[in-house]
Amino acid sequence: MIFNLLYKELRLAAHPNLFVFTALGALVIVPAYPYGMVFLFGCLAPYITFMYGRETNDIYYTALLPVKKRDTVKAKCLLMVLAQVAQMLISLPFAVLRVYVLPNGNPAGIEANVAYYGFGLMIYAIFNLIFLTQFFKTAHKVGKAFLWAVIPATLGVVVMEAMVHFPAFTWLDSVAPAAQLRQLPILLVGIVVYIAGMCIAHKVSARRFEQVDL
Repeated sequence: MIFNLLYKELRLAAHPNLFVFTALGALVIVPAYPYGMVFLFGCLAPYITFMYGRETNDIYYTALLPVKKRDTVKAKCLLMVLAQVAQMLISLPFAVLRVYVLPNGNPAGIEANVAYYGFGLMIYAIFNLIFLTQFFKTAHKVGKAFLWAVIPATLGVVVMEAMVHFPAFTWLDSVAPAAQLRQLPILLVGIVVYIAGMCIAHKVSARRFEQVDL
């Protein structure tokens, strides 16, 4: 059932921009570019998709199907996870390639390294938790949910990009093997935070959506 709902999300509910912004993980190959913007695109894509779903009455259509409200929420959560994880996976080969074609680093901010992906997962966790739980309060007010969620996510990006300019955190901006090994705990924390955040977001959102009178 969940697979069928996810298939329906991809074929009917997902706005074309979701796929476009997912592909923007490739921006990590662009020289002198703030790579934190990639994560903001990953936050903007679900917002556009949920807005598109509101205008096309996707929630109401799904509610008419023989599925539980909780499963509707799960499918939306899985769509976001799929897009965000796919964006990171798409960016990986470009992150590796830039080490060889742009060896002088990224003057605009953090490098696309292990720490970068760890911070990105934390940023996504913050956005998803706030956005989903706020949206499913009403299953209608997408803009308000997005504003509540994108502000802390943007602050997270700003902190990530700014901190590498301080001497004490220069090791976060390195792609040297030894430095990336040191950054590994950040990635592990990011993975744990992302998984925990999505589990909490699903649980709270499902409980709230079950109380919504469509």
